[in-house]
Amino acid sequence: MKKLEGEIPIFFMVWILVVASLSYCHTVGKVTSPGTTRLLAILPVVFFFFYLPLNLTTIFLGGPSSFFLAWLANFKLLLFALNKGPLATTPPTSISHFIPLACLPIKFRNDPKNHEKKRTSCQKSTLNYVTKALIFSTSLHVYHNKQFIHRKILLFLYSIYMYTGLELTLALVASLARVFLGIDFEPQFDEPYLATALQDFWGSRWNIMVSRILHPTVYEPVREISTGALGTTWAPIPAVIASFFVSAVMHELIFYYIGRTLATWELTCFFLLHGICLSIEIMIKKAFDGKWGLPAAVSGPLAMAFVVATGLWLFLPSIMVRCEPDVMAYREYTAFTEFMKSVSNFVKVSFLSIVGN
Repeated sequence: MKKLEGEIPIFFMVWILVVASLSYCHTVGKVTSPGTTRLLAILPVVFFFFYLPLNLTTIFLGGPSSFFLAWLANFKLLLFALNKGPLATTPPTSISHFIPLACLPIKFRNDPKNHEKKRTSCQKSTLNYVTKALIFSTSLHVYHNKQFIHRKILLFLYSIYMYTGLELTLALVASLARVFLGIDFEPQFDEPYLATALQDFWGSRWNIMVSRILHPTVYEPVREISTGALGTTWAPIPAVIASFFVSAVMHELIFYYIGRTLATWELTCFFLLHGICLSIEIMIKKAFDGKWGLPAAVSGPLAMAFVVATGLWLFLPSIMVRCEPDVMAYREYTAFTEFMKSVSNFVKVSFLSIVGN
């Protein structure tokens, strides 16, 4: 309780510094040309954004902040320095749009009519969210009885809770942002369990926000460099592996922020393994010119089995040892619940005293 209360003012101070830093970057964009000069002017902010998450230690405040600053904002700022990415617009975006766009996974509405049609066509059903909410509601029961559950089964259940919890949270925040601020959050997941292959899983269904930021910052530059040596057909292979490597490094960093323990490199092995396997999948498709392949009904379950097996082998055990996210989340959830109860009791007592007088 005291830890969470003590972190709240630090959290606000961190984000005040973020707003000030991004205001500086917005000004830099006005007075410098894209290229080396703008990059040198923005690099101190990039290093500062790597430092700021070290001031936060809770999973609910520190976890998202570290992702938004060290990964999302920094990659967008590097693109902005080269006149690329969502921050580089013509005419230049206003500071009121620049700041949230730089550090949050959002997009502003340009054409409300077309946007509404697009949003309606891809909106998930209420039943979809209700089902995921019911699944996630079992997480507390599983946590309290985890000593009786086989470790592999427990990790598998935690992977489901991680996915459903993130999707429900983002859906709620996106709905509030759409209603009150007129902005939309970028989609994070698109039913990843329906993936037909690794390429479909990583490119279109899982962590879409990360894929979209890695594509212009890592994939495209490496592919351009590789084209001269490998040709246009095979240049995507090193680009894919480089993207997975950068993703691995950033995941190691984010979990360092959360758990404050040094990397054990299982996460890096997980992402490099998937990068290599995805590259093999791409090479097979190119070798057969896309005319040979397993039916989706077969390739989909095989891809998901591979994701789950490698996740239980490399990804989740590393996170559980380094961060104990279930323990951290439960402790902070309990502290927040107690805080809300105390606020409720205070309001109730104040109301009764006013009525009594």
